[in-house]
Amino acid sequence: MSGPCRIGGNDGATLRFTFDGVEYRARPGDTLAAALLANGIGLVARSFKYHRPRGIMAAAVEEPNALVMVGVGGRTEPNTRATDLFVYDGLVARSQNRWPSLNFDLGAVNGLLTPFLAAGFYYKTFFGSPKRWMFYEKFIRKAAGLGQATTQADPDHYEHRSAFCDLLIVGAGPSGIDAALAAALSGERVILVEQDRIIGGTALADGRSPPADAGTLRQAGVRLLTRTTASGVWDHGFVTLAERLTEPGQPSAPGQPSAPGQPAQRLWHVRAGRILLATGAFERPLTFAGNDRPGVMLSQAVRTFINRFAVLPGHRIVIATNNDDGYATAEAVAAAGGKIVAILDERATPPASRFATFADARPIATHGARHHLTSVEAEVAGTRHRFAADLLAMSGGFTPAVHLHSQAGGQLEWRPDLQAFVPGASPQSVSSVGAASGEIEPIAPASTVPLHDPKHSFIDFQNDVTAADIDLAWQEGYRSVEHLKRYTTLGMATDQGKTSNMAALARLAGAAGVDIPQAGLTRFRPPFTPLTLAALAGPDAGGHIAPSRRLALHDRHMKLAPLWQPLGYWHRPRAYPVAGENLQQAAKREARAVRTAAGIVDVSTLAKFIVAGPDAAAFLELVCATGIAKLAVGRGRYTIMLREDGMVMDDGTVWRLDETRYLMTSSTGGADRMEAHLSYVHRILAPTLRVSIIPQQEQLAGIALAGPFAVDILTGLIGAVPPAHMGLTNATLAGVSVLILAASYSGERAFEVYPAGFQAGPVWDALETAVRTRGGFPYGLEALDALRIEKGHVVIGAEAEGRTTAGDLGMGKMQRKAGGFVGAQALSLPAQSATGRMQLVGVEAADPIPEGAMLIARAGAPVEGYVTSAASRVLRDGSVALALLANGRARIGETILASSPTRGRHVMVTVSDPVFHDPEGSRYRD
Repeated sequence: MSGPCRIGGNDGATLRFTFDGVEYRARPGDTLAAALLANGIGLVARSFKYHRPRGIMAAAVEEPNALVMVGVGGRTEPNTRATDLFVYDGLVARSQNRWPSLNFDLGAVNGLLTPFLAAGFYYKTFFGSPKRWMFYEKFIRKAAGLGQATTQADPDHYEHRSAFCDLLIVGAGPSGIDAALAAALSGERVILVEQDRIIGGTALADGRSPPADAGTLRQAGVRLLTRTTASGVWDHGFVTLAERLTEPGQPSAPGQPSAPGQPAQRLWHVRAGRILLATGAFERPLTFAGNDRPGVMLSQAVRTFINRFAVLPGHRIVIATNNDDGYATAEAVAAAGGKIVAILDERATPPASRFATFADARPIATHGARHHLTSVEAEVAGTRHRFAADLLAMSGGFTPAVHLHSQAGGQLEWRPDLQAFVPGASPQSVSSVGAASGEIEPIAPASTVPLHDPKHSFIDFQNDVTAADIDLAWQEGYRSVEHLKRYTTLGMATDQGKTSNMAALARLAGAAGVDIPQAGLTRFRPPFTPLTLAALAGPDAGGHIAPSRRLALHDRHMKLAPLWQPLGYWHRPRAYPVAGENLQQAAKREARAVRTAAGIVDVSTLAKFIVAGPDAAAFLELVCATGIAKLAVGRGRYTIMLREDGMVMDDGTVWRLDETRYLMTSSTGGADRMEAHLSYVHRILAPTLRVSIIPQQEQLAGIALAGPFAVDILTGLIGAVPPAHMGLTNATLAGVSVLILAASYSGERAFEVYPAGFQAGPVWDALETAVRTRGGFPYGLEALDALRIEKGHVVIGAEAEGRTTAGDLGMGKMQRKAGGFVGAQALSLPAQSATGRMQLVGVEAADPIPEGAMLIARAGAPVEGYVTSAASRVLRDGSVALALLANGRARIGETILASSPTRGRHVMVTVSDPVFHDPEGSRYRD
């Protein structure tokens, strides 16, 4: 057999592409599938499980077999459908899931293991002890998947865009084009999307001109988006559209990344008043032995390759059909110069035809030489016949593409004459038209003739699910179609069962002795076709994967070459190594300087709010669990804020600036949460209070000065004695107006200096110079953490981890007894004071304590707590940690085990009070 070829020769084939390293030619407008067929290539892939040779079956997005890897370097894209990829000059495509080559694949030995690889074999095989699983895992991971994802960075960029319209039409076939023109001419805003490169739909397959061309549509006011797939329909008329501006693996210019402003793909977010689905229908394959052999194709796909791409996929053709559409393919084949060997029609009374037509006929097996079809074995009225052929075109009827209708919440109705589900009522303004609504060919009733060889009769071609697999699942008790799907992997491949679902339901219904609607239907989920992760991420990639804010003092820190640490959406200095220090050495030096001399740290990221108004005090009394109303002007107070369930939500300080104005601070990580909480309390819990809340997090920079020399340093810089502990003052430092708060997080005498963010540089410079003169240094988060752990200060997210009350953290006495604050009512719940609650304690050891370690009485005993934060002692040997331990305060002095199996470290620790440094508090008050 001569195989597929270009009708009229390959003249005009000006595009060069390679497949498995061999260069070929293609015509502009060819899909890769069309170009491969035009060059006589029938074998393009290997199946997932059995590595069976596979050819091209379809001509569009429903293709289950012809998956290839495309592109090089960072643009490599695996599992790309050859039928949905348009050839461009320089295209590099490779077959996948084979070794050492496509023609000779050692993985095909799996075909000999068919009896052992039936449905659910993995559930029955890969069990036993963990050691056995570790052995299996290596082989499973190696066998998993089809293509191989690149590990290189993608050089292209992607974007998101939003749009609104009165009518969104999905599908630019004849029905969609007619609807778009009519709506646009009536004055509606219309968006028409088409996943193909050109419009026309089934008209292209039949060699007809569409009702209108793209120019006419755009002139009428239609926004036309080609190479765009409606990937999902969501609530309230919201639709996501995936637009390809370049083909997979294609640079916008040879060797160049996408041009500025030109993304590779665009994800549209569209709100539509109405949605019209003109998505057409998928042709169904027939089920028989060897129906997956290269040279077996869908009938309409054969017609598409002939009429649209001028490619004749074979010369001696057998057509197997149960509907009239197969005869249109016979005419197209004959017109292209192919020979119709036979038409096998399942119906008892086929239509009149000029070809050799057999009634009550169906294929039962195919035969081949190496990797192509040579003959078709058929049963005709109970007798067997064999037809020499190099192409079998099959048509098992059509399945309306109801995916988007179903995603929108629409119901599905069964049409016995079509043996298919069609769209029913929808809770949204979603309707269907054309083949998508059920305007398709009726088919013959399902055949009751037993399959010749169920073990080699494929239903899901991509995942190698056979009729025998479905029969086995039924025998083993899987009655639900959802269970069947998961047990056999039916419909779980990249094609999502577009060609397999109806055949599978028919087989399941036959086994159950019920009609297909009673067998059930799996759910249709987005996306309609696979989306790249890059398109979903859009511009939120690389440095934009999460919002990142720079400190006002970022440039000053950069000059000191710090080690940076991400913290929320900020990057903060973790330490400032000098002279080859590592992180631990630098942090130790910085922390010791704070204990013995002085240090400065950037605290600009603390959440800061101005709370002002006649009822500001009353509002803060509602938010804070500590007393605020009696706070004197010029004074501050440490405070905690609770959730409504009584758990500690955040901590911070409140400072009274004047009679009706306060400054409130809270944790860096909780800034957004606290802003939302303050808004909630004001709007919902106390809407009558006359108060305004103004976030100041980025308006004010913050620099903390701490250490024994802090008072002297600040006195010299502002020309006055700084305020006493928890006092505040306004001053001028380095010519800049600053607010100075006397508060300590380190356990040493300390001050927080707040200039305007844009004026922070000179203030930092003056403080740094003075600190270094006294033997101190700037310090980062690592030193800050060690200092606060020694002082027993909690961190939101570590010690206050969402399940702890103020009482658990040793701060119960801070809460106002009179209540009246958010969360106060929950404090009386019995669970809040139950025995066995986790309580904050300290633990000490000579050796390093692993952070996150479990706390247990002895090896093998139940877990009673865990280490929340740990650090080396600053001025002494040994290590200390904060921990949450069941009944912790009653266990001070007890020796227990801190165990971290993941690190392989186990340390005996002594339970202690959580304040290790200056428990009297004299150092930060003096």
